[in-house]
Amino acid sequence: MGKIIAKNIVDRKSGFLYYVDGQGNVCEAKMARGGKKKKAVAKKKPAAAKKKPAAKKKPAAKKKKK
Repeated sequence: MGKIIAKNIVDRKSGFLYYVDGQGNVCEAKMARGGKKKKAVAKKKPAAAKKKPAAKKKPAAKKKKK
């Protein structure tokens, strides 16, 4: 646990955390706040175009040699 070294030196803003870093500077960091959980959005799958089965090609008629 930290100890108080001086009071009323920094004008504090609500929502921020103040600390002394390794070099002895007073630092300000925005406090993390938990928010509401967001509803899961249902992902819509793109409508897959139904493909008709490929029509079978008739084999080409063979030409007879004369």
